[in-house]
Amino acid sequence: MAETREYMVRHEDLGNIQIAEEVVANLATATAMEVDGVGGLMTGNVSDVLGGSKKLTAKGVRVDMEGDNLLINLFLMIRYGCGISEVAGKVQHAVQATLESATGFHVSVVNVHVGGISFN
Repeated sequence: MAETREYMVRHEDLGNIQIAEEVVANLATATAMEVDGVGGLMTGNVSDVLGGSKKLTAKGVRVDMEGDNLLINLFLMIRYGCGISEVAGKVQHAVQATLESATGFHVSVVNVHVGGISFN
């Protein structure tokens, strides 16, 4: 059976390091969910918002690579009563810091798409 995973490759002196896009997406998801005010990630067919045929790597997350840069798109729900811009900004900074620290890749973009309000 053919493997359908996509990998990001980092070339080092001793060889290559391959990180599955799914790993990057899971890190982004876990980090976003830790930010106060995030009510959840969007599920369903949100890939139409971005166009193209690339699917979401994980629920509510799309990871793309452009050169040595990561481009992250998160589709979130914000908890009722929280400031949308404030929460989205915290998510952007937290995801960027986590991914750069964990993967060694530069994160050039963290787009936050707020698609709903959570009343939990």
